[in-house]
Amino acid sequence: MSRYIFVTGGVCSSLGKGVAAASLGTILETRGLSIRMIKIDPYINVDAGTMSPYQHGEVFVTDDGAETDLDLGNYERFTSSPLGQDNSITTGQIYRNVIQKEREGKYLGKTVQVIPHVTDEIKQKILKTGEVQGVDVTIIEIGGTVGDIESIPFLEAARQFIHDLGKNRVIFVHLTLVPEVSGGEFKTKPTQHSAKALLELGIQPDILLCRCSKPLKEDLKRKISLFTNVEEEAVISAYDVETTIYEIPSTFAKQGLDEIVVKKLGIKCQKSDLRAWQEVVNIYINTKQIIPIGIVGKYLELHDSYKSIFEALIHGGIANKVRIKLVKIDSEKLEQAEDLSKYFDSVAGILIPGGFGQRGIEGMISAANFARVNKIPCFGICLGMQVMVIEYARSILGYDDANSTEFAPQSRHSVICLLEEQIGLKAYGGTMRLGKSDTKLKKNTLIYKIYEKEMITERHRHRYEVSNRYKDELESKELVISGTTLDDDLVESIEWQNHPWGIGVQFHPEFISKPISPQPLFKSFISACNNYEKK
Repeated sequence: MSRYIFVTGGVCSSLGKGVAAASLGTILETRGLSIRMIKIDPYINVDAGTMSPYQHGEVFVTDDGAETDLDLGNYERFTSSPLGQDNSITTGQIYRNVIQKEREGKYLGKTVQVIPHVTDEIKQKILKTGEVQGVDVTIIEIGGTVGDIESIPFLEAARQFIHDLGKNRVIFVHLTLVPEVSGGEFKTKPTQHSAKALLELGIQPDILLCRCSKPLKEDLKRKISLFTNVEEEAVISAYDVETTIYEIPSTFAKQGLDEIVVKKLGIKCQKSDLRAWQEVVNIYINTKQIIPIGIVGKYLELHDSYKSIFEALIHGGIANKVRIKLVKIDSEKLEQAEDLSKYFDSVAGILIPGGFGQRGIEGMISAANFARVNKIPCFGICLGMQVMVIEYARSILGYDDANSTEFAPQSRHSVICLLEEQIGLKAYGGTMRLGKSDTKLKKNTLIYKIYEKEMITERHRHRYEVSNRYKDELESKELVISGTTLDDDLVESIEWQNHPWGIGVQFHPEFISKPISPQPLFKSFISACNNYEKK
C-alpha cells in the first residue's frame, strides 16, 4: 500500500524544495524502499518547453520526451525513481484535461468547478504514478509557496488525500525560512506565519524543514514547535552545507528525518545506508586539485540555465578526484574580443552547451576555433556540436558563409539545417526531437572507446541537424563522424582528428549523470582537461 509525502514551501521561493524532496527520496531509497517523485508546477504553461531559460532555468528532458522543470533533474541525480511525463504536473495540463472531458460530455451535464472536478483530476494524476505496483512511497513537491493563488487547487487536492486515504498514509513536509538578521539572531516569525497559512487551508504540517544558515539550537526548535503544533523532533534544520549539495541527505539522516517519516507512515524497513553518498562528499572535500572549465554560453546570468551541465561537470570531477571551477564566458563578449587568449589561457577545457537563437553564436564559433587550433579539450553539446561543424566548414572547407538555417536562412552553405519532420510546423511546444533514442558509434573512435560499446541510448532535444549534403565532404577533410542514428540518416557525434579531446554530440548526456555514477563523456572530458592542465 503506497504512502504519500507532500512537500510544500513557505515564506519565499527558491529555498530548495527540489533538493530537499530529492534528498528525502535518497534516504528512503537507501532504506530499501521503492519511491516515485512528482513535481507540481502551478504555472498555466502545459510544460516548460517553450519557456526562456531566464524564466525557469533549464528545461529537463526525460526518457519519454517530456520537457519538464529542472527539479526533475534533481530527482534524476539524487534518486533511482523512473521519470517521465507522468512525473511532471502543471496547471496547464490539468485544465486542458478537464476542458477536454467537458467537451466530450464526460461530466454528464454538470457545472464544471474547481472542486471537485479540477481537484479530482489532480488526484488522478498523482495516483496514476503512486499506485503502481511495488511503489512504497510517492513524494510530491508542490511548486511555489503557500499563499500563491495558483497553488490553491493543488493544496486542496493534497488536503483531500488525507480523507481519501487516511492520515496514516499521507504526511506533509513544509519547507520554510528561518532568517538570520543583523547581530546573528534567528527569527522564527516567518515560519510561524507560514505554518499558520498552511493550517488555514486545512493542512497541519507533520514535519518542518527550516532553511537557515546554520543548525538551529534546541530552544529555537522548541519555540517553533510550540507555535506551529509540530513535534520538536520533527523540526529539522535544513542549514547551508559547507561543501556540496550531495551532503544534504546525510545532514537530514543525522537529524533522524527518515526515522520520523517511516514512523509516521507506519513503514517497517532497514536502516539507511548512505556510505556511497558519504564517499562522494569525502572525495569532494579532500580534493586539492582544481580544474578550471570554460563554459561558453549565452544564458549565464542565471546559474540554473545550465544546471544539469554544471552538475555533470562536477560529477566528472568527482570521478577523477579533482574539483571543478566553473568559468562562465559570455559568448556575446567573444564576438567583440580581438584577443581570445585572455578568456581561455586560464582554462583547461572548453564546453559549448545547447541553446536556441542567433544571439552569441559567432562567439561560440570563435571559441570552437580557438579550442581546435590551440589543442584545448573541447566538448560541444547539441548546439555546441553544430557550432563545431560550422567552424570546421568555414576554416577547413573554406566556406566563409557556412551557417545554420536557424541563424542564416539565405546562406549558400547551410551545413546545419532543419530536421525534415520539422519543416512547416507552426507549433513550438513539444514538437522537437525529444527523449531517448539509439546512437550507433563507429569503432576505433574516441567516443567508442569512452562508452566501450557500439550502441548507446541518450536523450535528445533539438530541431536542427548536420546537413547530409555535407557529410562526405566533411569526412574527406578529416572531420570524424563518429556516431549516427541506426539508419545512418542523422549525425549524432563528431570528433576532431589529431586533437587531445574534441567531441561534439547532438544529444544531451548531462541529463543522465549522477554523482555516484558520472556520465562517461563528462568523466573522460574532465580526465582530458586534467591532463591538459598538468602539461
